[in-house]
Amino acid sequence: MNDIRRTILWVIFGFSMVLLWDQWQLYNGHKATFFPKPEAAAPASTAAPAAVVSANGVPTATASTPASPGQVPSAAPTASATPREKIEVVTDVLKLSFDTEGGSLVRSEFTRHADFVDSKKPFVFLDQSASRVYMAQTGLIGGDFPTHKTPMKFSGERSLKEGQNELAVRFESEGTNGVKLIKTYTLQRGSYAIAVKHEVVNTGTAPVSPQLYLQLVRDGNKPAGESAFYSTFTGPAVYTEAKKYQKVEFSDIEKNKSEIDKSSPNGYVAMVQHYFATAWLLADGVQRENFVRKVDTNLYAVGMITPLADLAPGQSKTVNTQLFSGPQEEKILETLAPGLDLVKDYGWLAMLSKPLYWLLDKLFSFIQNWGWSIVALVLLLKIAFYWLNAKAYSSMAKMKAINPKIMEMRERLKSDPQKMQQEMMKIYREEKVNPMGGCFPIMVQIPVFIALYWVLLSSVEMRNAPWVGWIHDLSAPDPYFILPVVMTLTTMLQTALNPAPPDPMQAKLMWIMPLVFSVMFFFFPSGLVLYWITNNILSIAQQWMINTRMGVPPQFNLPSFK
Repeated sequence: MNDIRRTILWVIFGFSMVLLWDQWQLYNGHKATFFPKPEAAAPASTAAPAAVVSANGVPTATASTPASPGQVPSAAPTASATPREKIEVVTDVLKLSFDTEGGSLVRSEFTRHADFVDSKKPFVFLDQSASRVYMAQTGLIGGDFPTHKTPMKFSGERSLKEGQNELAVRFESEGTNGVKLIKTYTLQRGSYAIAVKHEVVNTGTAPVSPQLYLQLVRDGNKPAGESAFYSTFTGPAVYTEAKKYQKVEFSDIEKNKSEIDKSSPNGYVAMVQHYFATAWLLADGVQRENFVRKVDTNLYAVGMITPLADLAPGQSKTVNTQLFSGPQEEKILETLAPGLDLVKDYGWLAMLSKPLYWLLDKLFSFIQNWGWSIVALVLLLKIAFYWLNAKAYSSMAKMKAINPKIMEMRERLKSDPQKMQQEMMKIYREEKVNPMGGCFPIMVQIPVFIALYWVLLSSVEMRNAPWVGWIHDLSAPDPYFILPVVMTLTTMLQTALNPAPPDPMQAKLMWIMPLVFSVMFFFFPSGLVLYWITNNILSIAQQWMINTRMGVPPQFNLPSFK
């Protein structure tokens, strides 16, 4: 009877872990790993402009009309008699393309990060092409004013010269309804943060009250190269001090179910994906209205609108903003704006993940190799949990020591299940063995190791980071499957060292579950597999040592699958 209960408990535990994992994925805005819902993928479109935009591509609202997200022009460009030009600007870490229509940033390449699919090419982040739409746009609303559709004149340098630390790129519009907009992008050497100054000049004869909008427009497709075996969040995010970090699914925008803090004097808006993010930043104390909206078929926007002071004829107003578009390097994000580091999403285990990342980063500063830093971090965690593991393995050793006695008793009383149950409990009491004593210490450690999993999965530092020999990228699967095979073998060895359950079915389940999860790791990043192998090897070594010390020689318990 006890064995049947144990078997049922093992099945429930295994299935619960699968369901818990799926719900954890959904909780963090990801697709379910084991039971994903079908998702209709629509091609990116930049076709029809929004209905509230007039024929010349600007909002129909007047200066006296309160601005709303719906009044921000759509991402679709409109026809113009003025020739458009793509301006290419290059720094030591960025290769950018600006569109003279609106002075928008429409393409970015990260020269120090390789593409997911073709490692010989730089990673393309922002883009405006047939397969990808992802742009950063700004403009004015509240009247017939310059927007991201307005033709602008370019001036400035196109490349960062040797010995030069900053580069300024300027776009200036003609006066529209007596209002001129001048955008100046200032790029710094080694930085993915761009200072963007918006200067609004009233060249007309009447006072105006424009409002500045900053928005990120992106299609709803998943990034290229994303694994089918684990899912990370892709989509808009809004941060305010009041409601903190708020992720928004594209599907929620479609259904008008998005819930964000719409009015705030602080925070940022962002588009987030695995390893990288883009965010518009305004200074604290500047009032803004946050919005998310559907622009077109499979095209979405997140942004903010901030009012400007009334401008009398001849007056000007300058608004300083910042555009971050780059890798989610936690230490850099923390220096740019409060809460910006949250775009590196650890989910509900952030309170554990952050100190683990800090420790991993400290180890890397000494070791200068991310692979060996992972090994060192797991070693430190095993030392920290040594006594908990010792209790678990001691309990397992005791169970293994009395296993022959239990097997003999089961054979002797197999015709009397009730008597067998009583006798088994008597043996446990006499030998002072708790059958569940090996589980609780291990369960306590599970949140820590799940948090470390998210640290390794989320850290862009793993991209293109070599370890040894054939492992040239810890964020990519092992090209020769050597690490997954080693992990599978160590998992099987660890299972074999555990006491064999008396019930044959339960014994088989103990082998099947680890093997199923091992197969998944064939497609996981090498850094995650390395962490798991290290944990397995150290666990085996500790278990072997404790068994030997307790006079229970290590013995391999192999199941029979007949």
